[in-house]
Amino acid sequence: MQLIIGNHNYSSWSLRAWLLLRQFDLAFDTTRIALFTPGSAEQIKAYNPAGKVPVLLDNGTTIWDSLSICEYISERHLQHKGWPSDHTRRAHARSSCAEMHTGFMALRHAMPMNCRRHVDNFTIAADVQQDIQRISTLWSEALSQSDSERFLYGDFSIADAFYAPVVFRLTGYGVKLPRQLQAYCDRILALPACQEWLTLAQQESEVIDAEEV
Repeated sequence: MQLIIGNHNYSSWSLRAWLLLRQFDLAFDTTRIALFTPGSAEQIKAYNPAGKVPVLLDNGTTIWDSLSICEYISERHLQHKGWPSDHTRRAHARSSCAEMHTGFMALRHAMPMNCRRHVDNFTIAADVQQDIQRISTLWSEALSQSDSERFLYGDFSIADAFYAPVVFRLTGYGVKLPRQLQAYCDRILALPACQEWLTLAQQESEVIDAEEV
């Protein structure tokens, strides 16, 4: 498999697919395209006419969009282990990922992912606080269904990959969370795969002035 991604520092969409592959120790090659640089749009369109990353190439099959990629990985390479086996947990996990995929625009715009940046005394607007509260509710509901409370639905799943960029955001902008949810963020950040992503982000030099990539 070959995964086409954007900048480690900024591309939250890329992180989702990359983290799922890495966490499940699947073999793949990474092609990084520095976003918003001369020729980058054409490079991406050579893989995906929609002009977006990530893109997964797998034996002649092209999959684009982070949720579609994660679903494909689960079905094709994980025997559906990307989702919880229990149908109730699986329904909640899919719903929470769909909500993340299309929502939380206030948080996305006000707190873009930037792994190299740490903000002190960040002022949280009312609409951003509403997004944070909704995410906190989703996480609390998920963890209440988990036996181990290590990840959102027990074992690591697509849901954890999807919310990892939120973990990076909340941590980088110094958002205070209830103890249970902060402990969850700490566990995600401590994953070797997340530490690897952060290291790669630190090694990048590009600076992007964009709200959401």
